Amino acid sequence: MAAHPSSPPVEPPRATLDKRKSIILAVVGLVFLVLIFWKVIPSIGSYADAWAAIQDMGWISAVVIVVALLLYLAVYGLTFPAAAPGLTYWQGQQVNQAAFAISNGVPGGGAVGLAVQYGMLTSHGITAAATTAAIAAVGLWSIFVTLGFPILGVLALSVSGEAGGAYLAIALIGLAVLAAAVLILVMVVRSEPLAKRLAEFGNKLLHPFARRIKKLQTVDLVPSLLNFRNSIYSVVTKRSIRLTLAQSGIFFTQFLILYVALRGIEGWDSAGTAFLIAFGAFAISQLGLMIPITPGGVGTVDAFMISILVASGTDNATAVAAALVWRAASFVPQIIVGVLALVSWYRTAGKAFATTQPTTPEG
Repeated sequence: MAAHPSSPPVEPPRATLDKRKSIILAVVGLVFLVLIFWKVIPSIGSYADAWAAIQDMGWISAVVIVVALLLYLAVYGLTFPAAAPGLTYWQGQQVNQAAFAISNGVPGGGAVGLAVQYGMLTSHGITAAATTAAIAAVGLWSIFVTLGFPILGVLALSVSGEAGGAYLAIALIGLAVLAAAVLILVMVVRSEPLAKRLAEFGNKLLHPFARRIKKLQTVDLVPSLLNFRNSIYSVVTKRSIRLTLAQSGIFFTQFLILYVALRGIEGWDSAGTAFLIAFGAFAISQLGLMIPITPGGVGTVDAFMISILVASGTDNATAVAAALVWRAASFVPQIIVGVLALVSWYRTAGKAFATTQPTTPEG
């Protein structure tokens, strides 16, 4: 690969929260949540039957679910230390958990979450360039995992004897997008001249649209892509394996919560839902995260996962109950942990950081 290019000064991201846009997003998201949880999921299985199944679950199963949750929360702190040299595990936990709470708890909170990540990382002594690279890399690898594991999910359903072929088109689309994204990333990192040519090609593709969309008339992808390459080069060439393992760990531990909930509701002494079927349903349903209607794919992922489980032979009430337990266990506690992490950071490093920065992200 080419030598590491010199990195230009990196400007901190600004969190501009458009109130009108946030209200619209909140209303749209709320409408979809109501439709999914009021109409879609009840059409698959009864909430009353699901609640009865949860109540029949023994205390041992509840303990196993808590252990799986703690393991998931523990692994969740590995991504930023994998991407940002010098960041400790507990600092990484603080950054990722706080960003999760903001991004998933605030309508349109993604921009604010990025700004908070930037502020927290730089307050922990990570340079501006390394901070930008870490945020970009973690975001990219999260998308790679979201696109890649559904392919394994389709294979898991096929191997288990279920109708994995019914989701083959989804897997092929995900594979094509993933392969294209990885190829472009490799090309950009491998050669600066090649990255420049790709950006120029992108400018040509945007040119016809720029005639009708005023905001595109001043867009130039060349400096943006070269700056991106400069910032992410070191992470991709030196830390991609660690980052892949960390993101994969998050995926598997979150799936573990669903699986132990499913088996706990069915009863550990019964045959129940096969591991590969549960994995396939979970993996394929994660594509719902790519539909940015509700925060964290709430509702869309759940409905998709329940429908696949039921289609693969899981009892309707059991599938709904397991999905509800999974969502409650993997979402609510993490929001709480994230809020506590944000408060803890602000009480220590946050105040000092805010008073020493000449330019701070706008809230």
